[in-house]
Amino acid sequence: MCHNLFFHNNIFFGLYMILPIFRPAIEQDILPCFHIESIAYDASEAATIEKITLRINQYPQGFLVAELGGEIIGFINSGCAHEVAMSDESFKELIGHDPLASNVVIMSVVIEPKYQGKGYSSLLMQGFINKMKGDNKSSIHLMCKEQYVDLYKKMGYSYVKRSDSNYGGVSWHEMVIML
Repeated sequence: MCHNLFFHNNIFFGLYMILPIFRPAIEQDILPCFHIESIAYDASEAATIEKITLRINQYPQGFLVAELGGEIIGFINSGCAHEVAMSDESFKELIGHDPLASNVVIMSVVIEPKYQGKGYSSLLMQGFINKMKGDNKSSIHLMCKEQYVDLYKKMGYSYVKRSDSNYGGVSWHEMVIML
């Protein structure tokens, strides 16, 4: 019996999808996460290395990385707020962040382009949702471009409205999922 199975970079490929490991970010993840952010987002939208460093250092439990075969392939980072104002740009620097607040605000959801379209973003989001449920959070909010609205709806998010934010000169849409 012949199977189409092979290894690449110590990752087994075959009939089943290889599942990444999800874990909180650590300081050594700053450069790989910045690299992914830089290649996956337009320069006007991407977080700086300083913002990624700040987010990992201040709220590592809200910064979940996906690791596959020892390589970081994506991440979600967030902060928490008692009152959510999605267009508040200062929150991206965690101004107003309170780790004890019940509302989670996602700032980045990103998968390295060579791993996109393989289901990893859905797995990463489900892992993140489960983690936030385990942390007794009540809701998760995010902003996305119009082409991702349906994707987030499939993940259980509800459309809120077109955002007042024009971060990076882009039109954004606000989404929420209640936990």
